[in-house]
Amino acid sequence: MTTLTVIGKPDCHLCDVAHGVVDQVLADLPEGVAARIDVVEQSILDDPALYAQWWEKIPVVLIDDALHAHWRVGADRLRDALLDAVVVKR
Repeated sequence: MTTLTVIGKPDCHLCDVAHGVVDQVLADLPEGVAARIDVVEQSILDDPALYAQWWEKIPVVLIDDALHAHWRVGADRLRDALLDAVVVKR
């Protein structure tokens, strides 16, 4: 299973945009691929360690705990990275 983590906070415009990109990319992936991706959402307001690490860079997207993007998330790049991550784990 591939883990896609989105780190942000409430009332963050860029975070809302990132969530939209993530949702659209997941919806467009082949069903067998999308089913192998676990999406985790975390708020920097709920975890002091996350806040200390990421507060200047939200939204942050991690794939299997590795930084994929921060501030802005590109749909094509995210789609390619998720396809690569899922295929590698097969």
